[in-house]
Amino acid sequence: MSSVTDQNQNEASEIKPGTGFEIPKWLTAELFENVLIESIPKFRKITHFEAKPALAAGENYATVMLRIHVDIELTDALTDSISLMMKLPQENEILKDMMRKHNIFEIEYKMYHEVLPEFKKMYVNAGVNAMFSASCYNIDTPSEFGVILLEDLRPLGYKNANRLEGLNLVHTKAVLERLSQWHAASATRVETKGIFPEMFIKGIFSESQRQTMEDFSTTIKSQFLSSVKTIKGSEDYMDDLVNVFNYITELLFNTSKYDPNEFNVLNHGDCWSNNIMFKYDAEGKIVDTVLIDYQMVNYGSPAKDLLYFLVSSTAYDLKIKEFNYFIKFYHKNLVKNLTILKYPKKLPTLKEIHCAIIKYGIWALSTSFGVMAVALLESNDDSNIDSFINDSDAGDRFRNLMFSNPRYRKHLEILMPWMSIRGVFEV
Repeated sequence: MSSVTDQNQNEASEIKPGTGFEIPKWLTAELFENVLIESIPKFRKITHFEAKPALAAGENYATVMLRIHVDIELTDALTDSISLMMKLPQENEILKDMMRKHNIFEIEYKMYHEVLPEFKKMYVNAGVNAMFSASCYNIDTPSEFGVILLEDLRPLGYKNANRLEGLNLVHTKAVLERLSQWHAASATRVETKGIFPEMFIKGIFSESQRQTMEDFSTTIKSQFLSSVKTIKGSEDYMDDLVNVFNYITELLFNTSKYDPNEFNVLNHGDCWSNNIMFKYDAEGKIVDTVLIDYQMVNYGSPAKDLLYFLVSSTAYDLKIKEFNYFIKFYHKNLVKNLTILKYPKKLPTLKEIHCAIIKYGIWALSTSFGVMAVALLESNDDSNIDSFINDSDAGDRFRNLMFSNPRYRKHLEILMPWMSIRGVFEV
C-alpha cells in the first residue's frame, strides 16, 4: 500500500473533472477500515479521509477514477498517510446497460486477483522479477457493479507520459518489452494449464454488445469519413474506406475470435498511453513500466494489442517510419520471454507476426477513429463518454472537435494511405 510520505515532489495541480460529476454519497471513511486493517498491521484508526477526482475530463472515458487520501493513526502512536485509487462506473445509461450484460469490473477484479499474480509467479519461478500492475484490494460498496480499489502508484514515482506528444522511441520500446512479457506469460499459461475462462476469451466482443458497437460506428461514421475526405490523396482509397466501414462491426467481431492454429495470447485490449505508467531514475531514465486497466482483455493474436498500441500512442515521427522495427523489437523480446518461461510449442516467427498484423489490420482502422482520436485531443469539459457515443447535438459538436483536431488530422494523413496500401480497407 502506497504511503504518501514516499511521494515525489512533482504534484499535479487541482484536477477538474467533467461537468456533472459528483463524489458518491456512500463513499465514506468507514468503507476503508477493513482494507486498512488487513493491509497495515499496526492500523488503529482513520483520522482524516478525502476523495478527489484523479483524472481531468478527457483522460478517462469509460470509468471514473478517484484518488483516496487517508491519514491514519497506528497502535504505536505513530501516524501515516495512505493513497489509493478507486475506479467506479460512469453514470451513463448506455454504459450501465453494457455493464449489466458484460461487467467489465468483474473481469478486471479477476485479472488483478487471479491472472496477474499467476503471471508474476511464473516469472518469479524462472528467476525474473516482473511487476505487471498495482496491488488490488477487496472492498464492499453499494455500487451496482462494484469498484476496483488499487494501490496508488504515483507516490512510488510512477506517472503517465504526455499522450498528446505520443511516446518516443525509448518509451515505446519499454512498453513493448513489458507487453512481450505479458503475452509470453499468457501463451505459456494456456499451454501448461489450459484455456482461460470464457469471460477473458471474448472480452467485450460478446453478442450482447454487438448492437451497441454497431450503433457507435453508425454515430461516428459521418464525421470521421468527412474528416478523412478532406485529406490530400484520399480519393485513392475513399470508396474502399466507405465500403469497409459498412462492415466494421462484423469484421471486428470476426477477428476478435481466436484461431487455434495461430499463436495466441491474452491481449490487454486497451493498451494506450493513459493505461501505461513509467518510473524514472534521478536522471530521467526509465527504470520500470507498468500496464494498468485490465477490463478489456481478449484472447487471440498479439497483432491486436500491437496495432492498438502502436497506432494510438506512438509519436508522429515514429508511427509509420519505425512500425516494422517495433514489430521486430517486440518479436525479439517475445521469443526471449517465451524461452525463459519454457514455452512448450514452436516459437512464433517474425514472419508469422507480420502476417498476423496484415490479417488483423482492421484493428488499426478501429483504433484510428476511436482511442487515437481521444489520445490526441486536449482535455476539455465536454470530453466524456456521453459526448463520444451519444447521438445528440452535444455529441455532434464534440466529435466534430475531435475529428477536426489538427493534431489528430496530422496523424491521420500518414495513417490512412499506410492502411490502404496494407489492404486494411478490403472487405
